[in-house]
Amino acid sequence: MSLDAWFWSPVLALLLGVLALAPLGEQVLARGVVFIDLAVAQAAAAAALWVTALVSHPNWLLTQMLASGGALLCAGAVAWLARRWPEQREALIGLLYVVGASLALLGAGQDPHGRERLSQLLAADVLWAGWAQVAVLAGCAVLVALAGKHLLRDGFFYPAFALVASMAVPVLGLFVVFAALIAPALWQRAGCCRMVSWLGTFAACAGGLAASWVWDAPSGPAVALALSAYGALSAMRRPARPPA
Repeated sequence: MSLDAWFWSPVLALLLGVLALAPLGEQVLARGVVFIDLAVAQAAAAAALWVTALVSHPNWLLTQMLASGGALLCAGAVAWLARRWPEQREALIGLLYVVGASLALLGAGQDPHGRERLSQLLAADVLWAGWAQVAVLAGCAVLVALAGKHLLRDGFFYPAFALVASMAVPVLGLFVVFAALIAPALWQRAGCCRMVSWLGTFAACAGGLAASWVWDAPSGPAVALALSAYGALSAMRRPARPPA
């Protein structure tokens, strides 16, 4: 099968997704709040699913606004927990994830197509990302790029993270978003420079997408697996020794 022009929209979606998420992943590891993506994404998913269940044919804007609201609320809770109980923050954020996942399941149960929508939010088929989704991710990448050092401030990082995650998850799926956050940050922790770690992430995305195309497999899980394998390989790299 030949590579059609439409294939470039999922490629760009993944590229822009990495550009938006990788800098946030650096801050996630620095703050020790690795589970924030899972918790925030589940809060956004729960809000979106309940909107679909309670409102007949809600438009994209309403759904996205309430999903972002749920993500912002959860991110605020994560920020408060991280400050109030820093030693237990990961465990408490994990409980927030469980709450969000449970609410999402309950919301999905109220809609005949809720299970399908929930599955799509977890592992989206990136091959079907269109140019509108590419534009959304481009906006997220620009937001993060403009933020720069402001991401070091909690008051800016947590809201920015919530907004980007709530926009990225419907396009890329929770699994890909989480892996794209963590994989490049792990390589940087292992002593790799930012540019090289990002290029490796792009290559992993391309490999997963190509594999899904060749073997006619779901693209979301294929890309997530490729990114996870790439991130795990960072544990085998020995950081360069500082000069004596």
